[in-house]
Amino acid sequence: QVQLVESGGGLVQAGGSLRLSCAASGNIFSANAMGWYRQAPGNQREFVATFTSGGNRIYADSVKGRFAISRDNAKNTVFLQMNSLKPEDTAVYYCNLRNIGTMVQIYWGQGTQVTISS
Repeated sequence: QVQLVESGGGLVQAGGSLRLSCAASGNIFSANAMGWYRQAPGNQREFVATFTSGGNRIYADSVKGRFAISRDNAKNTVFLQMNSLKPEDTAVYYCNLRNIGTMVQIYWGQGTQVTISS
């Protein structure tokens, strides 16, 4: 099992910044990928940003140039720096980890609320 604990959400004005953190613990495979998704009220959960198992960064078009994903491998922690925030970025942000073996195990954090006021 893997546990994911997110932190760093909050309420900020449009144009502001927030930094989310996600600490992973438990049975983490050496081949894994960590990233972020979000879900706004009434919407489906959507992809935001991720590291691939090869270490590449991938971003949703809606956040390119504004958000940056980074990680501390020693601490099994991934970060999401969010700049130039917009009201449409308001959502619950979820950390995601995929253990990659003969099958892919997928784990989710509990989510952290991000609210952007206009």
